[in-house]
Amino acid sequence: MSDALNELGTYIETKRKDCVLAWDVTLGELTLDVTPANIAGFVEFLRSDATCRFSTLIDITGVDYPDRPKRFDVIYHFLSMYQNHRVRLRVSVRDDEMVPTITEPHPSANWFEREVFDMFGIIFSGHPDLRRLLTDYGFRGYPLRKDFPTTGYTEVRYDEAAKRVVYEPVSLVQEYRQFDFMSPWEGAQYILPGDEKESEA
Repeated sequence: MSDALNELGTYIETKRKDCVLAWDVTLGELTLDVTPANIAGFVEFLRSDATCRFSTLIDITGVDYPDRPKRFDVIYHFLSMYQNHRVRLRVSVRDDEMVPTITEPHPSANWFEREVFDMFGIIFSGHPDLRRLLTDYGFRGYPLRKDFPTTGYTEVRYDEAAKRVVYEPVSLVQEYRQFDFMSPWEGAQYILPGDEKESEA
């Protein structure tokens, strides 16, 4: 199987040098690093080329690497039922960079791209209806970014007195924000980082 994927990776790189930056086969899966500017044309090539025929878009997701200049990876998974192959495309973009939509060759990308926008804040240029999909109207922030607080910014609850749903800023007392990670196992015979604090007290 890896021989076939290596052949496929070489073939795709040869045919589309304008798009493919690098590729590798790891754990039986072909991953292509692709430039964002030509992603729509490249996806159309993968769909229509007789050797590839990746006709099914399985998923689009994002990964956040806050310490990198190109903070986000947009990941696309495609399936070729004709050739019995899968391929993963990886597009790296900066925080302020847009990724062209692929809704033209794959209409099913519509909601996948909306979800990535909603969770990561990545904008897909040319998308027909790019608005939030999973979060509420007026939601602030992007929940799957690494710098998004685990508590969120707003608390939503039903107010019995007002007989309606109310939105309030999250207010946690300080002891819930600061943690002292002592050994979780009482009576442990080994020292974990932080255990020395107990002897100093």
